[in-house]
Amino acid sequence: MAGKIPQHFIDDLLARVDIVDLVDSRVKLRKTGKNYSACCPFHDEKTPSFTVSPDKQFYYCFGCGANGNAIGFLMDYDRLGFPEAVEKLAASQGLEVPREQPSPGQEKRQREALSLYQLTEQAADFYRDQLRNHPAAGPAVAYLRNRGVSGEIARDFGIGLAPPGWDNLLNALGTTPQKADLLEQAGLAIRRQDSDGRTEPGRRHHYDRFRNRIIFPIRDQRGRTIAFGGRVLGDEKPKYLNSPETPIFHKGRELYGLWEARQANRDLARLIVVEGYMDVVALAQFGIRCAVATLGTACGEDHIQLAFRHTQELVFCFDGDRAGRAAARRALEAALPHMQDGRSLRFLLLPEGEDPDTLVRQLGGARFNQLLDEQARPLEDFLFDLLGEGINLQTMDGRARLSKLAAPLLDLLPEGVYRQLMFQQLAARTGLDRDTLQEVIIAEKARTAQTQPQPPEPPPARDPGQTSAEAEAPPPEHHVPAPPQPRRRGQHRLPTERMLIALLLHHPHLAQQIDDSDYFRQRGHPDLALFADLVDLLKSRPDYNLNQLLGYWRAHHGADSCEILARLAASQLVSGVRHLAQGDEKLEYDPAAEFNDCLQRLELAARKQRNRDLLAQLKASGGQLSAEQLALLANWRKRE
Repeated sequence: MAGKIPQHFIDDLLARVDIVDLVDSRVKLRKTGKNYSACCPFHDEKTPSFTVSPDKQFYYCFGCGANGNAIGFLMDYDRLGFPEAVEKLAASQGLEVPREQPSPGQEKRQREALSLYQLTEQAADFYRDQLRNHPAAGPAVAYLRNRGVSGEIARDFGIGLAPPGWDNLLNALGTTPQKADLLEQAGLAIRRQDSDGRTEPGRRHHYDRFRNRIIFPIRDQRGRTIAFGGRVLGDEKPKYLNSPETPIFHKGRELYGLWEARQANRDLARLIVVEGYMDVVALAQFGIRCAVATLGTACGEDHIQLAFRHTQELVFCFDGDRAGRAAARRALEAALPHMQDGRSLRFLLLPEGEDPDTLVRQLGGARFNQLLDEQARPLEDFLFDLLGEGINLQTMDGRARLSKLAAPLLDLLPEGVYRQLMFQQLAARTGLDRDTLQEVIIAEKARTAQTQPQPPEPPPARDPGQTSAEAEAPPPEHHVPAPPQPRRRGQHRLPTERMLIALLLHHPHLAQQIDDSDYFRQRGHPDLALFADLVDLLKSRPDYNLNQLLGYWRAHHGADSCEILARLAASQLVSGVRHLAQGDEKLEYDPAAEFNDCLQRLELAARKQRNRDLLAQLKASGGQLSAEQLALLANWRKRE
């Protein structure tokens, strides 16, 4: 069983590889000052916006936001998993990838997963064979023909048949108790129980989950069958049945049809997100080989991240009924935090009673594509119209209501030009300026926070050499942090928590300034928890540069967590480029001062929150606070 790749090998490999040479071997680079540039390989463009930094060993696209180190580039460009990218990079350096000996627990999990992958592939073969050869396959074949599904499309999607009967698959693959148990673990068999929870002696312990259904195999990004969906042929309920979650299948992280779309398209100009298997298959039948569907669950952030790894444009195409509109709203909210500059999100709600399957069969592929191009609404229009339903913007209270609904959603957008333009749109619709809208966001966050239980507030961070008694006492006047420096006009900042992370990524030595990382974990903010983990890593490995840090993070925390760091690293890189482009090179940039400024902002925010908490306690208790609490409150009120 293959073990984990040792971290020291990944570090050494990244130190050997020059990202400029790696990228240049696939995309022709041109020297531009200290860096190299090219047209981005991850989206269509005519003016180069793709930059590779030899100093940082990092690439970034100003157009679509693609970014990462050498391993990340190989994963994105060659469409490889992390281990495969490391293997390929090592081979280019003439190195063999070592593997750590897995623990007994890891080896057991790997062995079980391998067994499940093999079993689901065998099940997929069985279902396909039943569609071709089973005596009762006639209704399934007739259904697929009536829906216009050709043999080619059925083959490409691996469509099969679970025949009528309770134990067809069990008889084929579950011939021993151990194999039947494995079928249960794969979600393909259900354990039979009587009303008292026991199995009757002499009866078979399992029965097939899928019976009398057309079967749609669900494949992961590597093309492995991991689960199944079944469409009933009779009147049984439910109409559609999905595999349960298993050790190899997590429905919130997979998109049906994504592997098939990638097989049909080297470059995906867009992905169309629909609601059902037959929607994906029907669109493919009419030449639209870029549709995917969620698997019986709402479209979440993991789905959005997965889709945006393969394209820069998503089009949500849902039924126009109430459920479809609700699904579109959930998808919109999930997508907002991932709308980097250069990405596009559009929505097409179909006439009531229609779905992509029925509509494409009426219109044909060309007219359906035309419908998407002409009638799918961009995010900004869809969002404001959705929130503005029933609101009269000619009245003051209507504009106030829209600002209250929209501003917190827009605050989910990442920093960038698109975020600024969206706030300008809201300002134009409501007549409010940006500062007022920011006050609306703060008020909504405070209101939401009041309705949720708050974690206990940890003590303030101590200065080096400060005693416990000094830390617990109200800080004297001269210990108040200097007020944060006002930002220059036109300068856009990341949120303070993320700015701290971005600064650490480019200036790892700053981690040595933090004495107690647990203080930040206890604040209850996910970005501060990430910051604390980063501090611990950089204090233990002060020699790490950005390239090695991202390599470590991808190996130990997964691609999604690493993507957050890569984006923040890129945002700081972009901010430095803009800083110079605005003629600010004459101003001395001090990352340590910026870092301390962020820490002061956090401490100031914590003090204000403690002040508000004490005021709330004072009000709730009818003025009954301890002498110590009253002293703290008086001290903080005086300083504010």
